[in-house]
Amino acid sequence: MIGNTKPSEVCAIAATIDPDAYSAATTVSDYVNMADFESVMIIILVGTMATNATLNAVVKQATSGAGAGAKNLTSSKAITELTEAGSDSDKQVIITVRAEELDLANDFTHIAISVTGAVAASDYGAVILGFNPRRAPTDGEDLASVAEIV
Repeated sequence: MIGNTKPSEVCAIAATIDPDAYSAATTVSDYVNMADFESVMIIILVGTMATNATLNAVVKQATSGAGAGAKNLTSSKAITELTEAGSDSDKQVIITVRAEELDLANDFTHIAISVTGAVAASDYGAVILGFNPRRAPTDGEDLASVAEIV
């Protein structure tokens, strides 16, 4: 970092899946406009997985913030399946995506994380952190749900 730059000025909470106990279903984060950031880091935080539970996640790309035309990012941005049997409760997964990995030729400009729990419930959440903003500082780029930056 340069000078007195704060980490919160070069990194924003761009999207989340709020931590909760989710049933066997798919949950998708907010979509992030990659025109705002050079790259993002997606962190999935897994809590307790119920007996026989599995968890998969894949990065989706879309042509709008509403998820229009959503499809999987083709650069293989999917996690290895987490399982309760594999002792994957209370683990974390990190995925990095650079803006140029999107299908820009077909106007795909937004990304989200899609997490699918199967067989049984799991506790999890996710956060997408936007890095190297196109406009610094990142003031105004954080989600409206960010209550405070100290």
